[in-house]
Amino acid sequence: MSTVTPAEPVPVLEERARGGAHRFWSVRRVPAALLALIVLAGAGLLLYDVAAVRAGRPGMRWRRALADDLAARPLDDLWVLIGAVVVIGLGIWLLVLACTPGLRAVLPMRRGGDPLRAGLRREAVEVVLRDRAMAVAGVQSARVRARRHKASVRAVAHFRELGEVRADLDAALRDAVEELGLARPPHLSVHVVRPARKG
Repeated sequence: MSTVTPAEPVPVLEERARGGAHRFWSVRRVPAALLALIVLAGAGLLLYDVAAVRAGRPGMRWRRALADDLAARPLDDLWVLIGAVVVIGLGIWLLVLACTPGLRAVLPMRRGGDPLRAGLRREAVEVVLRDRAMAVAGVQSARVRARRHKASVRAVAHFRELGEVRADLDAALRDAVEELGLARPPHLSVHVVRPARKG
């Protein structure tokens, strides 16, 4: 006589590991590094030419022409100021690209003992939350916008009391956010309104 054992519950990661879940790095660091190398090579060439001039050798023709042109222009010249602003802006932009992870559209998921990392795109989070919202009784339509730290849900309820729909919607969405397994679950902002009157 065989005995039937109850099915084991699906394991759920309890720990959030908020400190260890970092954003995914974008591949943009490769072109940023290449551009930085090009700028570095140009600066090195210019420095070499200046050192050669200091050593008594003639400078490169293009640098002499550029130096003569810049010597004839005052520092408050419009084109000089525009060039300086462009160069400073490009440098700051490159530093930001090199020091930030990027991929803001991918939300990291919780990690267990597995060294692999997983993430969900914001569009997938929005679809899951919208489907879960549409399953709540009384919801006619729902619009979801997910960000890194906040998920805004705007639902239209065509029957039932707004307070009841909002309470059910809030509970369903909180369960959905927890089931997504995100390392930093976004805060929910739920708004329930009546459909606009026609005419």
